[in-house]
Amino acid sequence: MPNLLAEQIDTLAAFVPTALPVISLYLNTQSDGHGRDHFASFLRKELHTRARTFAPQSAAHASFARDVERIEKYLANELRPATNGLALFACAGAENFFEAVQLNAPLERHEIYVDCRPHLYTLALVNKQFPRYAAVVADTGSARLFVFGLSGAISEDRVESTKMSRTQTGGWSQARYQRHMRNDHQHHAKEVLEVLDRVVRKEEIQYIVFAGDPAVISLLEKQLSPFLAAKVIDVLRLDIRTPKRQILEATLAAMRRREAKDDSEKVEHLIGDYRSGGLAVVGVPDVLAALSNGQVEEVLLSSSTSGESGTASETIMAQARQTGARCRLIEDAALLAEVGGVAASLRYRN
Repeated sequence: MPNLLAEQIDTLAAFVPTALPVISLYLNTQSDGHGRDHFASFLRKELHTRARTFAPQSAAHASFARDVERIEKYLANELRPATNGLALFACAGAENFFEAVQLNAPLERHEIYVDCRPHLYTLALVNKQFPRYAAVVADTGSARLFVFGLSGAISEDRVESTKMSRTQTGGWSQARYQRHMRNDHQHHAKEVLEVLDRVVRKEEIQYIVFAGDPAVISLLEKQLSPFLAAKVIDVLRLDIRTPKRQILEATLAAMRRREAKDDSEKVEHLIGDYRSGGLAVVGVPDVLAALSNGQVEEVLLSSSTSGESGTASETIMAQARQTGARCRLIEDAALLAEVGGVAASLRYRN
């Protein structure tokens, strides 16, 4: 299954910069304990303040005013109650450009940017922070299989195996009973892995987290195909009865640990290439130059280059997507701090 948010980011990145104002709005739309949201005052203040920066009779002011009206109507009529985060992009003067992305994942804070192109760093960061992955919680008789992503639990499957009690075995010897139970457990593990394989292939899952009874997890690991084994990133201790929300939190934490480890290794490898004179460049000017030449294979971009003054990060992200280069956001700003927050691996040198 394709990553629809990544496709939306690619579409937004293709927006041609304009002299008219482009609004990029990020709102945390989570309701409090009383069912109320808390973005209205932020929005009213920020839109009013920015509207005053345009000459009253200018085309930019007219475009901005139309955007404000459309945004207010959208929030009043089209914001779904289950939405916890909203990313919205608008420029009425550019052929009524308007794109809204409603997310079940919450945003850390409200943000607004008015520039010549959509501000995409925050949306790309959300896409990275909430990857699609499979989680399996199993015991000797049952298993719960989840696919988690931006919308929380995207799907859930359950595998139940027939349990044989001691009283059903009649005059069986202890050894025979234990052998039969081992066979049942192995069959259960096989059934779980068959369902998991089907789900992983259908949903195009890249990562798997196991959790549950250690004995069953051990059986699952022994029967894993190379295809599935390559995707397992962690094994946790969770009871089969653990609520879905807690399973999501625990497995997502495992995913974050893996992402942090991968980020560190990526940066270390790329910086090593740069030091040794390999196919790598660092710093905003050199990375932008390499992107302009179509040389870049992958960009590593730190959060230190984002924010109100992060025009460079938006330019880098847009050029990377337009030239077919991968762009990986590095959440730990310290990893790239000494090289200006950005580095890139190259396909070739001039």
